[in-house]
Amino acid sequence: MSKNNWKVGLRAKLEQLVDDCVVAGARQQDVFDAIIKEIGNLRAALERDPDPAEDDVAVIEEPANDWPAADRPE
Repeated sequence: MSKNNWKVGLRAKLEQLVDDCVVAGARQQDVFDAIIKEIGNLRAALERDPDPAEDDVAVIEEPANDWPAADRPE
């Protein structure tokens, strides 16, 4: 995408989102209000954590097989 072409794509996706919500029964103004509110939430989240991808991810350990029936053959 060119420097400004992403805006065209964004607008198209927003139009599709609004259309999908209206077809599902929402009022257009309610959809606009919800989008604006969520953008505010996204901005606030990014101010608290500018790059959430850099957060340490907890390592999920494998479950232990040391319970009594673990050694029992099937």
